[in-house]
Amino acid sequence: MEYVALTGLSERVIAELKQNRLLTIEIRSPHNFFAAMDLKVGEFLFLTRTSADDLTGGTTGIVARLLKHQVVTQRVMQSGDMYYEEREMTTLRLQLDPRCIARIRKVLSNKIGAVSKVDAEEIPLYNAQ
Repeated sequence: MEYVALTGLSERVIAELKQNRLLTIEIRSPHNFFAAMDLKVGEFLFLTRTSADDLTGGTTGIVARLLKHQVVTQRVMQSGDMYYEEREMTTLRLQLDPRCIARIRKVLSNKIGAVSKVDAEEIPLYNAQ
């Protein structure tokens, strides 16, 4: 089945998803932000700790269903005697419901500036590592 792939996630996030925990993650990296931006509630996605550059057939990850999708902008201000700095950071919050462990059969799209897409298959529990 074809999925949008979010790559380079932390080991902690993957471990919590493997334990079938409902989890809300915050996406800051540009490649994952733009990949997840157009996802609709109810769609499935593939999440892996492997970086986008190292994504290949055989890479394992988690398939999860998107429950909530929220764009959040935070404003940070810093000042001193001689300066004033204001920054904005936009993040994407995704609430995920993990479904299964999966393995990539084929990487369908993985170019810079494009949404990463993979064809992945569910790994039966007795084969999962």
